Amino acid sequence: MWADKMIIEYENGRRDLGRMKGKLEDNNARLIGDKKLEELDIAVKEQVELNNQDKSQINSMINDMSFAIDWMKTGRRPGNLRGIDRRSVYQRTALVDMDLMPSLDIVPEQRELENIEKQALMDMLIDLSHRERQCYLLHMAQGWSMQEIADELKIKKPTVQKFIERARNKIKRKLSCHTNVI
Repeated sequence: MWADKMIIEYENGRRDLGRMKGKLEDNNARLIGDKKLEELDIAVKEQVELNNQDKSQINSMINDMSFAIDWMKTGRRPGNLRGIDRRSVYQRTALVDMDLMPSLDIVPEQRELENIEKQALMDMLIDLSHRERQCYLLHMAQGWSMQEIADELKIKKPTVQKFIERARNKIKRKLSCHTNVI
């Protein structure tokens, strides 16, 4: 996938910037040696100062690349735990198309989820793509067979299997990170 290739390119670029930063630090260490900054020539002091400015610029670039890589990997802004993206239209949309749900005459016992349970459930499901979420919920919550889901969504059964498998893996990873979720 093109996004994975881009992430790899960004990681390689970040690694190269780290090497450049290391070379600047080595160069400063070589220029300064075991002398104090006050004991150095004016030309050497200027070179050390230029190296420090370059190093500061490279640190900024490394931070920006790390931020972009995190954003690409998670699909949302890093560090924005309770920001506007959590309340955006994408999170408020129905998780499953209601047209896909069968009309059942079974009335389950009603139980209101607590807010923390709702938030934990949303945190797990929000990382899934639209198709993964549809297939996973139809299969696990509604008990549909993979073939029924494939027929309804007009996709092939192995595709449904792959969506459900990906969803399970994402949820397992999420649960392993947050053992106190639900």
